[in-house]
Amino acid sequence: MSERQLLVGPFNRVEGDLEIRLDIEGGEVRAAYANSPLFRGFEMMLPGKDPRDALTLTPRICGICSISQSAAAAFALADAGGAEMPEQGALAASILHGVENMADHVTHFHLFFMPDFCRPSYAGRAWHGRALQRFTAMEGSAAKTMVEARARLLHIVGMLGGKWPHTLAIQPGGVTRAPDARDKVRIQTLLRAFRRFLETSLFGAPLEAFVGLSSLRDLDGWRTGDAGLFLEIAGDLDLASLGRGPGRYLSAGAYPMPSGRVSRAGVWQGGAVTAFDPAQIVEDVSHAWMLGGAAHPAQGVTAPDEEMREEAYSWCKAPRLGGQPVEVGALARQAVDGHPLAQALAAEGGVRARITGRLLEIARLQIWLEDWAARLDPAARFMGAWTLPEAGAGMGLVEAARGTLGHWLRIEGGKIASYQIVAPTTWNFSPRDAGGAAGPVEAALVGCPVGEAEDTPVSVQHVVRSFDPCMVCTVH
Repeated sequence: MSERQLLVGPFNRVEGDLEIRLDIEGGEVRAAYANSPLFRGFEMMLPGKDPRDALTLTPRICGICSISQSAAAAFALADAGGAEMPEQGALAASILHGVENMADHVTHFHLFFMPDFCRPSYAGRAWHGRALQRFTAMEGSAAKTMVEARARLLHIVGMLGGKWPHTLAIQPGGVTRAPDARDKVRIQTLLRAFRRFLETSLFGAPLEAFVGLSSLRDLDGWRTGDAGLFLEIAGDLDLASLGRGPGRYLSAGAYPMPSGRVSRAGVWQGGAVTAFDPAQIVEDVSHAWMLGGAAHPAQGVTAPDEEMREEAYSWCKAPRLGGQPVEVGALARQAVDGHPLAQALAAEGGVRARITGRLLEIARLQIWLEDWAARLDPAARFMGAWTLPEAGAGMGLVEAARGTLGHWLRIEGGKIASYQIVAPTTWNFSPRDAGGAAGPVEAALVGCPVGEAEDTPVSVQHVVRSFDPCMVCTVH
């Protein structure tokens, strides 16, 4: 087959704008270049404002993961002011954040990822009829069930946070509303209802059974629920070998508590977990339409290159850890945290691994949420003291549904002097760096099969969606 270039995009069922240029040779992708074509400029809006304004403005970066942005801003302000949340405040904040992450996970699986298997190109496959029945857009029975269950689950955010998205409930010193005994019972009731949805529809079995899977052989034997349907499809289409990324996975650790983060922080590579040092983060701009040199976010600037120099091809910077690209997301969190199935999947590294890692996290997160709700004590303090410093610097690291999110804040004269954000999709959809190393999705797309008549290759769609990009979070 002849060499050709193909521009794929915009992508439907992706939050925000995304274009990917493909170099195709011999019927497969030889090189990929991911472009975030929409510059938004949130980091340019914040300097000069009251530091507390970050709690209002940064959640507006995204309507899907606004609590993640809110929590990162609150932790950055807390770090700058030397504040700590009381235990009950941290529990409530984790419930708020965990519910949003759960809503993101089930939305991605049911509405963004699985509908691709309803394409006519898969007609004749043994599973295609079941995929149509469960996941056809606007008609699929699984999607309808999920939307109803998700709506009920999000009542928890309304109870604890007042509204969703863009709640202001999470503050540097805790949360603004202390739940009473009735609220605790309602939260536990809503979580029990959501467990029923997961066990009846998504897993078709107790969550603990899926969490208990410890090997790829165990996984291959899972046949129940929509998870089982996905695994059947993945086996038939060999999604295990499609879309392998760089093989390095980062997690900053999810859900900070006074006693430590609920899931471990670190970097997984080659079967070993090493410590995560945020000081090793550098944002490269060699292939981004950004001015200035490579810098740590605490010293970084956001200065768009209005000339759009030719060697650049994206508004997205290229964050690197210790000079290397890393993949972030649910699979990364679970592998770093030491779950044996997740670590086996991380070594596998493809589309099946990312989606199964997310399924594993859904099951584990539900169990965590139930535990946190049981530990709520309405008689305890949910907010501690916090004083806005006249000068200082802070870092807020959280785990959004799509991966590691960091906010870096500097305060001078009582105002924001600098504010930089590195979002999960900034990590995963970064362009090349000065050394020519591709970003994670660019690396994962190499080798994807592309038919002569395909202008939106289905293999590319599967790989891109397995990362669940949120492009509006990518360029600030």
